[in-house]
Amino acid sequence: MVFFTAMTPLGELRIAIPLGIGFYKLAPLTTLEVAFLGNIIPVIALYFLLDPLTKWLCRLGQPIDRWFTWLFDHTYRKHSASFDKYGSLALMIFVTIPLPFTGGWTGALLAYLFGIKWYYALPNLLIGVALAGVIVTALTVSGMWVFSL
Repeated sequence: MVFFTAMTPLGELRIAIPLGIGFYKLAPLTTLEVAFLGNIIPVIALYFLLDPLTKWLCRLGQPIDRWFTWLFDHTYRKHSASFDKYGSLALMIFVTIPLPFTGGWTGALLAYLFGIKWYYALPNLLIGVALAGVIVTALTVSGMWVFSL
């Protein structure tokens, strides 16, 4: 369940790790490893599939094409200053922050939107997901310790 929860765009590590440690009583390191693998597999696939998938979906009709154009323009405007300043490192920083809509799935979308080549994007996505996992694991273990007092 931890692996599959980590694969979802809403669950990712923020739900998978507390689920594994708190509900299933798995060891924190084991939970981190399983959640990392579960999260990074769809992120890598998404990075490589976004271009052909987007092109195919845009051919389905004007409303879908218009929606993608709006989404990509909105996202580009919102994050372009960070990417101009920090380059692909901004991708790692963005993915590392364990808040809603800042995980690996969104990072893969940003890498696609900003045209970050795979040899820059993938290491930054991997490191960002790993660091986010460490942060969520530490927060989960700390929270469980505090509430056990």
